[in-house]
Amino acid sequence: MRQDPTKPATRPPGQVGALAEDAAWNYLQRQGLQLVERNYRMRGGEIDVIARDARGVLVFIEVRARASAAFGGAASSVGARKRARILLAARHYLMRLPAEVACRFDVIAIEGGELHWIRDAFDADG
Repeated sequence: MRQDPTKPATRPPGQVGALAEDAAWNYLQRQGLQLVERNYRMRGGEIDVIARDARGVLVFIEVRARASAAFGGAASSVGARKRARILLAARHYLMRLPAEVACRFDVIAIEGGELHWIRDAFDADG
């Protein structure tokens, strides 16, 4: 039986994040997104999931899990500094592509056992 990824007291921190990303990806797959890459890392930034939606838009997805909404909750934990690191990694990733593509930035917030998909959570202007 899988543990709820929002209960950090029962799992080491790295494992909590991995479980949350697995839960998020399983949900996104059922919504029709196609995986491009997971855990894209470069110096100074990381993107949890890169996928394509049904229209071919490249979607950069940040996954955040919190046990509750205390201290602002999962979605609000994607602050200006985190967004800047995601944008840095996304720009790095996009430079590798042969042509310009449409993209957007989404957040999956898992809080109190509920998953919320926030499409267009922020833009490249921060």
